[in-house]
Amino acid sequence: MLKLVKRLWKEEEGQGLAEYALILGLVAIVCVLVLQALGTGIGTKLDEVKECLDGTEVTPK
Repeated sequence: MLKLVKRLWKEEEGQGLAEYALILGLVAIVCVLVLQALGTGIGTKLDEVKECLDGTEVTPK
């Protein structure tokens, strides 16, 4: 029984897959946060362009 526990403790076969899954999860979270931040900025700029095309005056931000 002790040999089995030692062998399982030292076994590293599934470790690489778990690390890749964690990295992929972190990259996905960062992408979502960046897109949310850029989406707000892009939406604001598109609103400014729309106002300019409509002929209303836009104050710079």
